[in-house]
Amino acid sequence: MDLAEAGQAIAHLVVGAAGNLSVRDGDAMLITPRGTRLDRVGESVRVRLSDGAVLEGHGPSSETPLHRAVYAATDAQAIVHTHSRFATVMSTLVSELPPVHYVTTAFGGCVRVAPYATFGSEELAANVATALVGRRAALLANHGAVTIGENLDQAVDLALQLEWLAEVAYYATLGGRPAMLGEPDLDAVVEQARALA
Repeated sequence: MDLAEAGQAIAHLVVGAAGNLSVRDGDAMLITPRGTRLDRVGESVRVRLSDGAVLEGHGPSSETPLHRAVYAATDAQAIVHTHSRFATVMSTLVSELPPVHYVTTAFGGCVRVAPYATFGSEELAANVATALVGRRAALLANHGAVTIGENLDQAVDLALQLEWLAEVAYYATLGGRPAMLGEPDLDAVVEQARALA
């Protein structure tokens, strides 16, 4: 999967140009250009990870600092950032996405909400990198969501699962006081997945 295919796969989660994608490319990354609609991703911009210098193309995403910070802080090979509806809604309501379903384990545990900071800022980049410690996803308060993967396929799949989980959590909370899975339940899911692998 390349950036264009990944954009097509998640475009239905967002409105307009509300999101961006990248993939690690050695000591650089390929990232979607600023203002690009995800269903129309064409050329990418190659940016050096160490200092943010544009190596090929022009006008990288305004969230380039966020992508650079995440690559520096994690083992991510690909990043998906969206302003998906339910992830954004839940980011305004909770400090972490509640474990209402065992798919929580796909993200390494409960998905944390990174504190709000202005888009494109170094502060937001640092907040997201911190929220991703030991996780494969984070919500961005009053903003959206980020998922990371070993490749674009995995990052896209996690973005879709995260939006599904956020929607389930939203409706469960709207309906009352949902039952939550505890750490022993989530640990058992991880063990079962290992046994079946």
